Amino acid sequence: MTYTITTTVDAQLDDVLDAVETELQNEGFGILADIDVQATLKKKLDVETERYRILGACNPPLAHEGLTEEPDLGALLPCNVIVYENDDSDVVVSAVDPEQLVGITENPALDDIGVEVKGRFETVLSTVEDRFTSGGGD
Repeated sequence: MTYTITTTVDAQLDDVLDAVETELQNEGFGILADIDVQATLKKKLDVETERYRILGACNPPLAHEGLTEEPDLGALLPCNVIVYENDDSDVVVSAVDPEQLVGITENPALDDIGVEVKGRFETVLSTVEDRFTSGGGD
C-alpha cells in the first residue's frame, strides 16, 4: 500500500518549490506550515542533510467539511506535501494520499473529501511535472 502521490523532475529545487506553491494555490490550498527540515536538523542536531521541505497544505472549505463530519480529523490536518532533492539531484514532490489518510478514520462520510483532495493533489503534481518536462521551468 502506498501512502503518497509522487512525481520526480529534473529542475532546481527552488523553482519546483515555487511551482508547487503556485499550483497548490490554484487548487484552493493555502500553506499553513513550511518546515525547512535541513535548517531544523542543522540547528537542533548540527547535522548536514540535503534540502528537504514539508509544506502543510489546507483547503479551507474541504477542511471545514471534513471537520464537520469528523472533529478528530484535525489530528490528520494539514495535508503534507514534501519537496526534496534525491541522490540523482532530481527533485521529488510527494503528497500524502488523502484517500489513505481519511481511510484510517473508518468514516465513509469522508470518502468523497479524500477523493476530491487526491484529485486536486494529482492535478498539482501533474502540472508541476508537465511544466518541467516540457522545458517550461528552465
